[in-house]
Amino acid sequence: MLAASAAGKGQRQAAEPSYYYEDNGCEVAATCLQCPLPRCKHDDMEWYTRHRRLASDLRMATIIREEGLSIAEAAERFAITTRTVFRVLRRCRNAMRELSPAEIEVFVALPAGRQHSGA
Repeated sequence: MLAASAAGKGQRQAAEPSYYYEDNGCEVAATCLQCPLPRCKHDDMEWYTRHRRLASDLRMATIIREEGLSIAEAAERFAITTRTVFRVLRRCRNAMRELSPAEIEVFVALPAGRQHSGA
């Protein structure tokens, strides 16, 4: 009798998970499994924030190019300094080397967050 109860104690039962993960997604995708980003924004928030800023910069650079704005006109239009316009354009040039076209498309398609702050 004692041996039978010892064998029963040694067997593992299927344990329930200690928590349940509810995949609610984020502003990028409805669910994590549908997310087109190469990294999760929750895993590396600094990376995500940097690329969100880049998306804002790319939208601004697109408007500057399409409307043929001068640096001074762009600064006035976006309520930033001319120096910030130069910074935005430099970040955009660098991004073309850093990101794939698919990544750029994903970030530019995200809804605009805060207004661009000068810096």
